[in-house]
Amino acid sequence: MKKFVAALCAAGCGVAASGASYAQNSVTLYGIVDTGVEYLTHANRNGDSLVRVPGITGEAPSRWGVRVREDLGGGWAVLSTLESGFNVRSGESGQGGRLFGRQAWVGVQGPLGTLSFGRQYTMTFWALSDADVLGPDIYAGTGSFDNYIPNARSDNTVAWKGTWQGVTAGATWSSGRDSAGTGNSPGQGTCAGSLPGNSRACRQTSAMLRYDAPAGFGVAASWDEQRGGPGAAANLFAGGAPIPLTQSGDTDTRLQLNGYAKFGPVKVGGGWLGRRVDTISPAAPDARTNLYYLSAAWQVQPAWQLDGGVYRMLDSDHDTRGTLVALRSTWLLSTRSALYLQGGYLVNSAHAAYTLSQGGAGSTPGAGMNQLGVMAGIKQTF
Repeated sequence: MKKFVAALCAAGCGVAASGASYAQNSVTLYGIVDTGVEYLTHANRNGDSLVRVPGITGEAPSRWGVRVREDLGGGWAVLSTLESGFNVRSGESGQGGRLFGRQAWVGVQGPLGTLSFGRQYTMTFWALSDADVLGPDIYAGTGSFDNYIPNARSDNTVAWKGTWQGVTAGATWSSGRDSAGTGNSPGQGTCAGSLPGNSRACRQTSAMLRYDAPAGFGVAASWDEQRGGPGAAANLFAGGAPIPLTQSGDTDTRLQLNGYAKFGPVKVGGGWLGRRVDTISPAAPDARTNLYYLSAAWQVQPAWQLDGGVYRMLDSDHDTRGTLVALRSTWLLSTRSALYLQGGYLVNSAHAAYTLSQGGAGSTPGAGMNQLGVMAGIKQTF
């Protein structure tokens, strides 16, 4: 066996010496395991409280994944990512039970950016990545008021994104955003796959333009449009029934403008996210919502960070409004492990039933009820 292995090595070295070119490969296994215990008031229409281990997110959603990069030389590379979300409470897969429900794509990177194919994030996700400091936290208001925001991804997607001198541009096009028919993202229904003879049904497109300065500030804008089709819907997350989007001419569009700035150990971000739901059928109502937010993070010590945010949702068409305030403290035990304690308070208007917690189903209050949530948790990355 030793002689056989030695012969293979010698043969390989001989081929390399003859001038053949070999690509350089890298494979990275990564993940986050995050959970804790949450207390939530007014978790149903009766006003009862709830104690639970959240099923979806804590400080960040739990996940594991594999990144592969093969450098081809001359600034070219082949990339791929497989990322699976899971529920620490029960061990089940997230995103409708998909094995790689968070990401599953392969692409080519070159001087003009990266072109990729598969299940991917839309440009809504990338435009928001720095402005909302709390990100996909359980009490982050962008996700509490519009649960699509931290789950902005689509199937059947062709994506392009590139960065030059601090300017990043990108776009996605999906021929059918839910090919599995399990619910692509919360509130969208099950607009499954592309339909023969109707190229607009279940289609999704997005675009982004952002600038990140070396001085530590940036601005971003994005546009994201979903077309209707069989099983599609637009959930406004205010306690009312979702708006059916059954025709390919129906649209659910999100626009956003945001920015951030760093001042030493402090980072501040804020922005606006507007949503426009337009339907062809007179029986299906249209909707207009506007979400405003301001968030900040302070690195008090190398191992201690404080952050929080204020979020305001306005929906004049349905006379629903909500204001959410969140505060979080994180203690680093090491470079990979942390403890955190966080809380949030949500004020609903008389007709609104927005939900403070993104920790899973079964925590929606009655209309006009306010909610207080507190969570203590632990997070480990690898």
